[in-house]
Amino acid sequence: MSNDSRQRIEQMLNDNKVFLFMKGTPSFPQCGFSARAVAILRELQTEFGSFNVLEDEEIRQGIKEFGQWPTIPQLYFNKELVGGSDIMMEMFQSGELAKLLKE
Repeated sequence: MSNDSRQRIEQMLNDNKVFLFMKGTPSFPQCGFSARAVAILRELQTEFGSFNVLEDEEIRQGIKEFGQWPTIPQLYFNKELVGGSDIMMEMFQSGELAKLLKE
C-alpha cells in the first residue's frame, strides 16, 4: 500500500468515530453485505462515515492490508477494526455492537 493511501485511510478514520468501508454508498449499497452493514448501523441509529471502495482501487486494496481483513465491508470504531458484515450481524444479535457503539 502506498504511503498516500495509508494517510488517506488514517484521515478518514481520524475524522469519524464510526466508519464503514463499503461497496457503494449508504443510500445505494452495491452488494448485499454492504447493505446489511448499513441496515445494522441504521437500526442502531448510529452516525457513521463511509467510503465507496468501488471508486478507488488503491483504497479498496489498501484497506484490506491496513485492517488485515480480506473482505469488504469493514467497520471501524475509534480507528479499530470491528469486522465485516457477518461479525457485525453476530454482534448486533447479541447486543454487543449496540453496547460498543454507545461508548
